[in-house]
Amino acid sequence: MTANATYFGNATWAKEYLDYCHRDAHFRSRWLAAGGDWTDKVVIDLGCGPGNLFATLGGRPRLLIGVDVAGGSLELAAGLGYTAVLADAAHTPFRSHVADIVAINASLHHCDDMKAVLQEGARLVKPNGLLITDHDPQLTAWDYKGLARLMWDARLWVYRATGHGFHKTDSQQLWGLRTEVHHRPGDGVTKELFESTLEPLGFEVRVHPHNHQIGAQALAGDVGPAQWKYRMGNVLSGRDPKAPASALSLMCVARRKTAEKPQAG
Repeated sequence: MTANATYFGNATWAKEYLDYCHRDAHFRSRWLAAGGDWTDKVVIDLGCGPGNLFATLGGRPRLLIGVDVAGGSLELAAGLGYTAVLADAAHTPFRSHVADIVAINASLHHCDDMKAVLQEGARLVKPNGLLITDHDPQLTAWDYKGLARLMWDARLWVYRATGHGFHKTDSQQLWGLRTEVHHRPGDGVTKELFESTLEPLGFEVRVHPHNHQIGAQALAGDVGPAQWKYRMGNVLSGRDPKAPASALSLMCVARRKTAEKPQAG
């Protein structure tokens, strides 16, 4: 939590994240296919960061709440139209069953207890409402072996030397890596995590593996193409890079079942 507050609370780093992450047409198409237009809906965005989701999807929500532990990011999100709430995503101050959509994008793997955050998100969803998660690393895809594992570890030196992406300084790289609690070989989200957590809570769960560069087709089973470095990592780990288990991320679309009416008599 300290790492997330520090990294995403840094105004420069948060603005960079807002500008460059989750802003492409594939991402927008996938989310609109999963949850539809946000207009007139009550939406709670857990781990909203600087507001990437709404900045990309748009619409006119009836109420748009963003929850995060990073004050700097929440200031940017508020500027986009979020009602910003500084809180732990696993312990929010809201009543149960208030949201048409609870969105958790690229946030679960930054949290110590991913199941607890899923359970909290589920608590907030109305009957027939949606809990949507995306862009968390799939465990099987990132569980690199042998040479692939050595290349994975070496990438940080290369990124730092070249000033690649979000690794421009020692401090930025250090705090960024500390936020990635579950983004490492042998860790990540699984289909079983979503199903075992959400189905007992009354949700119909659909899990869609994808390689990021794919839009609405991901919901029809198309994982899309992976960049060469990820294909190489899977090949060197002895896996088929085109298999769903090799896809980089999982998108979970879970709908709370409508409450059953009590039978007469």
